[in-house]
Amino acid sequence: MSLRSEPVAPLVRGAAELERTERGLRPHRLPAWVRERYPDPQLLSVESHPSGVRLVMETEARTVELVLHPTCTAYRGLDRPRGSVDVVVDGTLTASTELVGGDVKEVDLRTGEAELFAGPPHTERHDLAEGTKVVEIWLPHNEVVDLVELRADAPLRPFDPQQRIWLHHGSSISHGSNAATPTAIWPAVAARLGGVELHNLGLGGSALVDPFTARVMRDRPADLISVKLGINVVNFDAMRLRAFVPAVHGFLDTIRDGHPETPLVLLSPIFCGIHEDTPGPGALDLDELAAGRRAFIATGEPEPGRLTLRVIREALASVVERRADPLLHHLDGTRLYGPDDAVALPLPDALHPDTETHRLIGERFARYAFAPGGPFG
Repeated sequence: MSLRSEPVAPLVRGAAELERTERGLRPHRLPAWVRERYPDPQLLSVESHPSGVRLVMETEARTVELVLHPTCTAYRGLDRPRGSVDVVVDGTLTASTELVGGDVKEVDLRTGEAELFAGPPHTERHDLAEGTKVVEIWLPHNEVVDLVELRADAPLRPFDPQQRIWLHHGSSISHGSNAATPTAIWPAVAARLGGVELHNLGLGGSALVDPFTARVMRDRPADLISVKLGINVVNFDAMRLRAFVPAVHGFLDTIRDGHPETPLVLLSPIFCGIHEDTPGPGALDLDELAAGRRAFIATGEPEPGRLTLRVIREALASVVERRADPLLHHLDGTRLYGPDDAVALPLPDALHPDTETHRLIGERFARYAFAPGGPFG
């Protein structure tokens, strides 16, 4: 049977909206009003990485073909893996394909200069078993993609999994940095184990207690909410303790305006040796960069009121204690990845976990959150 084009937009889940581009539809995880008000290039880049975004369909098709045009960021002199597309059929991962082609934005980390190299689109073709099945195509968590065309040999029907929606916000670790594939990022691991539908607002470098993020979360449908704060505030040296604590209270107040009775978990940072007792700003380790590796260091000097990860954890625990909110829970991030884990599974670049550690964090969060009697149980 020949393949015919199928509508894409009705199948997309986990995105805030779809932008029509010259090539097709581009998923965004933040709405246009945020992008217009604060068009920071770094924020615009990470919010358009479709981390957690997937096409979900019910079909009798034997063949499904997706054409997409990726845009990836590469760093001159460093070998960085491409993004991948994962296919899940009836809850089982059946294929994972590394992207080829697309546009490449090559950045010189020493100078900040960038050059764009154009390339062809990427085509995903998947042969499926007979019968009716639910197919999920998970888009890459770490590259921008334009969805060009979706083809199949039978109709593709939108499918609502009828699961509780878990809305999560965090830093690049929640975004999925250093995980190999989109279903291997820790929020996706935890969502699968918890039997919930992930809507991921993990924004690399942008978990900065931004009021617009809180407003987006306030207005998004959610049955379960979690917020993981701290590492970006420290490695950007973004604020002092006096400003951080009221900002977190305000962030939670805004979410509660739209979700007054939704279980909410406030997570503090996982263990990160470089920032446990040393403030930011964080910086690239130039010696490692000269050796063709990317790694980070902390450059700040400890002073009263400056934020380190230890200070952040104490502050977030205090925030939860001081709020009369029985549905607000606190989770110390070192329960997900602590000092002992750093010995067995060190962070490859001193900041982000690898795929195995993402799995560990996701499993531990699921045991905490979704167990009977847990905040999301």
